[in-house]
Amino acid sequence: MALQISATNPEHPALLLELPWHLPLEDWPEEYLVPLPRGISRHVVRYSRAGDEVIAVKELAERPALREYDMLRDLDRLGIPSVDPLAVVTGRTDAGGAPLESVLVTRHLGGSMPYRSMFETTMRPATMHRLMDALAVLLVRLHLAGFAWGDCSLSNTLFRRDAGAYAAYLVDAETGDLHPQLSTGQRDYDLDLARVNISGELLDLEASGALHPSVDPIEFGMEICARYRGLWTELTRASVYPAGKYHYIERRIRRLNDLGFDVAEMQIEHASNGDTVSFVPKVVDAGHHQRQLLRLTGLDTEENQARRLLNDLESWMATQDDYAPGDPLGARPEVLAHRWVREVFRPTVRAVPLELRGAMDPAEIYHQLLEHRWYMSERAQHDIGIETAVADYIENILPKASKTLQPTAE
Repeated sequence: MALQISATNPEHPALLLELPWHLPLEDWPEEYLVPLPRGISRHVVRYSRAGDEVIAVKELAERPALREYDMLRDLDRLGIPSVDPLAVVTGRTDAGGAPLESVLVTRHLGGSMPYRSMFETTMRPATMHRLMDALAVLLVRLHLAGFAWGDCSLSNTLFRRDAGAYAAYLVDAETGDLHPQLSTGQRDYDLDLARVNISGELLDLEASGALHPSVDPIEFGMEICARYRGLWTELTRASVYPAGKYHYIERRIRRLNDLGFDVAEMQIEHASNGDTVSFVPKVVDAGHHQRQLLRLTGLDTEENQARRLLNDLESWMATQDDYAPGDPLGARPEVLAHRWVREVFRPTVRAVPLELRGAMDPAEIYHQLLEHRWYMSERAQHDIGIETAVADYIENILPKASKTLQPTAE
């Protein structure tokens, strides 16, 4: 059987042909590899380059490779945070003609960290709570889309910094199934697997001495269940309001927006006696602030980063002479937003030297600068200005942090 490359982009097959597919992944020469840390995997995984892209290459049997490739493409179409599938390579043979396993090729998620890399220095419990929040949001988003993961764990997740929090990405869809809708039993099964897997992974870290002494692995395994159920209930519960109090429905929608979700479809029913109205969000999409920022500025960020940047944008817009909400003669929000990107956001980010940015993307850099400005202003008891904050951040903060901000991989 001849070597075959099935790819999502016509450029990828030509670039991938340059890699040594006649060798098992564990025998690939150093010249083809990118030295990035890897998480735990049941398969052999290597990181390489295809043109300008860093790719992850996972070796597994042909059928599961093709299945996971298709599943990741489905998740991408649904807008679920997961690694991008680039190709499947089948028909591999060694120099003697003996068959080799197929491989799945995905794009390296820039700025991402496998959980074990995050524990190279002892992680504080507060950071652990943020990881559980991120994983709970990811699992809820998967379940809302009808995806039963079948192996939710820290090992199968990548984390990216997101304005003081973390965003979680699915990295392994091998055991997953997509359905029109999940039953309560299917969701509970996924959640129970998550609890067991997370507790086991944390117990392993505890045994190696990499876990903070105040972190109880069993309690943190239970925490994912509590955080998941609280978010799921908020997103899906039915609300009953007095008839005529339609602003209660708007308040509920705003609360969902604050959580980072949009209501794309809803069900509203009047009681037979006309005294009450029932409201149920039927279709809930994540990424409320992301979409809003993208529409206004063209910046594509994580959800918490988008929320922070929108707040700064709104504060800046209020200082502009041509900002006049509701006035047809005033500048449109989109015009002001692009001016903010051009005059504020980009110059501020560019002031930070490239060699000190590490794994931080522009939105995360800007968030960090806003945080530093706030802390400095609190100490000074007046606004010190973004230029002063940038200068102090570059001189006193980044040199110490740059060692822990280097790019990492799945």
